[in-house]
Amino acid sequence: MKKIINGFRWDTETADKVCDISEGYAGDFRRIDAALYRTRRAKKFFIAGEGGPMTMFAKSEGQNSWTGGSGIIPIGDDEAREYAEKYATVEQIEKFFTVQDA
Repeated sequence: MKKIINGFRWDTETADKVCDISEGYAGDFRRIDAALYRTRRAKKFFIAGEGGPMTMFAKSEGQNSWTGGSGIIPIGDDEAREYAEKYATVEQIEKFFTVQDA
């Protein structure tokens, strides 16, 4: 999947996949089937995938009407860390983020 957003190219084929993000079940309006990625050159994070009408991928179909959709959504480092800490393994987190001992 490729998309140009604010002059930047976001491409799942050339980015590094951090982890999968999957929630819900078939027919669930909150179902998400996506992945967290980091670009190789700029080290920016994004989510790519699809989801139901009550997710970040929702698309408006007129007044008070929503449907599921798909796409690429750029996110900041802090939000990417939150997704990684929820869905990624310890090894995946340590590969893409700075981690300190407690």
